[in-house]
Amino acid sequence: MNQNPEQIARDAIDLALTQCGWVVQNKSQINLGAAPGVAVREWQTDVGPADYVLFVDRKPVGLIEAKREEEAVRLTMHEEQSNEYRVSKLKHLQNDPLLFVYESTGYVSRFTDYGDPRPRSRPVFSFHRPENFRERLRLKRSLRDRLQDLPKLDTDGLRDCQINAITNLEVSFKSARPRALVQMATGSGKTFTAITCIYRLLKFSKAKRILFLVDTKNLGEQAEQEFMSFMPNDDNRKFTELYNVQRLKSSYVAPDSQVCISTIQRLYSLLKGTELPESAETENPNESSFVAREPVGVVYNERLPIDFFDFIVIDECHRSIYNIWKQVVEYFDAFQVGLTATPDNRTFGYFNQNVVSEYGYEEAVLDGVLVPYNVYLIETEISRRGSSIWKGEYVDKREKLSRRKRWEQLDEDITYSAKQLDDDVVNPSQIRTIIRAFREHWREMFPQRDELPKTLIFAKTDSHADDIINTVREEFEEGNEFCKKITYGADDPKGTLAQFRNNFHPRIAVTVDMIAVGTDVKPLEIVFFLRDVKSRSYFEQMKGRGTRTVSLDELRSVTPSATYAKDHFVIIDAVGVSKSVKTDSRPLERKPSVPLKDLLQAVAVGAKDEDIYTSLANRLLRLNKQMTEKEHQQLESRTGGLSLQSIARNLLDAYDPDTLQEIREKVEERMGGAGPEQIEIAFREAHDQLLDAAGSVFNGELNLYIDNVRKVHEQIIDVVNIDQVTHIGWDKDQKEKAEELILDFKSWLEAHKDEITALQIFYNQPYRRRELTYALIRDLAEQLKSEKPLLAPLRVWEAFEQLHGAQGSVKNDLIALVSLVRHFSGLDPVLTIFDKTVDSNFKTWVFKQNAGRHNRFTEEQMHWLRMIKDHVATSFHIERDDFDYSPFNAQGGLGKMWQLFGEDTDGIIGELNEILVA
Repeated sequence: MNQNPEQIARDAIDLALTQCGWVVQNKSQINLGAAPGVAVREWQTDVGPADYVLFVDRKPVGLIEAKREEEAVRLTMHEEQSNEYRVSKLKHLQNDPLLFVYESTGYVSRFTDYGDPRPRSRPVFSFHRPENFRERLRLKRSLRDRLQDLPKLDTDGLRDCQINAITNLEVSFKSARPRALVQMATGSGKTFTAITCIYRLLKFSKAKRILFLVDTKNLGEQAEQEFMSFMPNDDNRKFTELYNVQRLKSSYVAPDSQVCISTIQRLYSLLKGTELPESAETENPNESSFVAREPVGVVYNERLPIDFFDFIVIDECHRSIYNIWKQVVEYFDAFQVGLTATPDNRTFGYFNQNVVSEYGYEEAVLDGVLVPYNVYLIETEISRRGSSIWKGEYVDKREKLSRRKRWEQLDEDITYSAKQLDDDVVNPSQIRTIIRAFREHWREMFPQRDELPKTLIFAKTDSHADDIINTVREEFEEGNEFCKKITYGADDPKGTLAQFRNNFHPRIAVTVDMIAVGTDVKPLEIVFFLRDVKSRSYFEQMKGRGTRTVSLDELRSVTPSATYAKDHFVIIDAVGVSKSVKTDSRPLERKPSVPLKDLLQAVAVGAKDEDIYTSLANRLLRLNKQMTEKEHQQLESRTGGLSLQSIARNLLDAYDPDTLQEIREKVEERMGGAGPEQIEIAFREAHDQLLDAAGSVFNGELNLYIDNVRKVHEQIIDVVNIDQVTHIGWDKDQKEKAEELILDFKSWLEAHKDEITALQIFYNQPYRRRELTYALIRDLAEQLKSEKPLLAPLRVWEAFEQLHGAQGSVKNDLIALVSLVRHFSGLDPVLTIFDKTVDSNFKTWVFKQNAGRHNRFTEEQMHWLRMIKDHVATSFHIERDDFDYSPFNAQGGLGKMWQLFGEDTDGIIGELNEILVA
């Protein structure tokens, strides 16, 4: 028998109340002494029966207005009705207005404490326990009311940025804003600021318990040390002598703890009711592994009720509270405070754009809180352009995992790019050239020093780190203690880190990720990049390892020849990291420690996140290029004939915007006049089918085969090509040269804009842009080359990239030339790669063509239009004769074009010639 929606809601509410320690009773069977907390159904009031009235120690304290599940989106509309019950008299009782009110479907609930200064409902995961209400009544005032009494901050010993952060944060608390973001530069004392605030909340607002949340065990240990050493201004005892601080190491949470320090992954395991080994807390959970698209959700835990914490302080919040981890902090009915030096758009959004402190690196340097830095460039030929090894050469091949080598003669030419270095190809000369240049020139950076300043080198992978360490020890003619690796896989990473921080040796530490974030090494004076970083926030965190100030005595304890306190540090850029374009996010694909087998396993068990699919596709495409013909055949025998490239393409197509748009359009067409919700549900079902189809090929046998192939594939050790330094020196010199080069190029264009046909079209006759041809652009390039060979377009492009950051790499000189001319002639305000301009113009044109004529073009027609677009992107113009060549001739040539478009053919060709280059 089907229950009505109202009864379903009441059953869910009954279950949730019971889980939270309430005894639920019918009004005909009342026994208010049965438990400390009793919820009575349908208690009569003078305005009608209240769905549930809550009693604590036999006294009425609150009520629940029950609503069916469909009303979840309108719960705030029922607050007036709830309030009428709240202020009414309960039958047989002369009660005061009730304080605690819920509107709930049993699955979604909102709660209002009418003792707050400005009562405001808020979403809660479940109901509060009776003990919480008992304590709240004992104190006679709500937490939000008690926050109004926070006294004026004693600013003694605090920096201005810390005073500003604490003051504004407390204003946010008093305004009952649930989330607040503290942005303070790395090294400016975020944790100290947070502990000062926590101390005041515990002492003056009688906060019950506060959670300090981190994402790695290492950060938790550091926070614990800071709590232990913190001494408030108004007491001569340390924090841990005044309040109990517990760092969670197991599933046991001490009930008398007033501060709990925990990793977010441990808290997640507690809320799921599972155990977690400490080894699972060493890395950031959003970077170390993947989880299924529909992960196991947190459930109510009576040992950790929603009111267990009053405040949650989230350290390094820019990287830890998204995806499945967000539900951990949203489980608790608590204020949330985010701490970060490098917020991104997700962070601002999550904290409701309530930024109570903005204290950036530049401000911190001006205030003397942090030290500035200079950039020293080491550029080599192979680092910038890669190299080639010719067929017939003998090379070493080394297995990536075992590092076993064998000698082999190449049976084909090998050309590798700079990006492939230290992954597919290792060139010992490239590493040695850079390290030798560093050894020969570091005294230019620190001329008064007898010993090398403490140096941190960022490597790409553990294998890369080992190659660097061996080279450093040889070039500096030093022993093992001089240069060491600090990574999660090292035998004693904490011990080595302590030595690096406090002892003379090691002078150089090499790491992949372990000390990129949240680890203080104050005497560090050189941050050396041998890996590029595309994430803006991660790059700032990595630079932040060198920004800490340190006194002369502290610096001399590890660097005896220092004559001044640390007043700056040096970034050595050997890979162009200071010039490369940065994004706001750090793709998981860039985390070297995520194993391929984890990605394979995730998809095999049903994971469908976009990050998983795209990252796995990228790995498979890379592996596809390395596999032998025999390995391809063996793989296809396990996939029913599917190639690795096809599998990767299916993974990428599952989240391709064009593919998703096509699915949505088909769903909308099929469902006609259905409502938006029904269409959205159908779209999701269709998308899930696509995701399932893309992931269904993966299973234990195939995964094992792919992982084994990956293991046996080897790095080529290029001992044939000897690298050489192409530029070394301070970044200022390079910037001046880049500016001069760009100015010369711009001046040449201006001088010839009335003489050369292509330039006339760009500068003076835009209506003729459809006439631009490959020949005209080639002639322009040839004249430029003959008159000004140093103004080669790719060279100018690189100069512009150094100064302003270009949007990616161009395919050839002519593409670079057109992109630059469009920019300097004023056509493109921002330097944009020409093929991206063509892509954008094409999408706009197709959209206009479809306006009012749903799907004007068939899929086959769209395929031909895309081929034309791709041709124009590389040749700048298309003519009838071009259809006699690849790729058009293989698919029917101009005849097929006429068959598809008929008399519109010439019009479309002419229109695309004009529109695509507009």
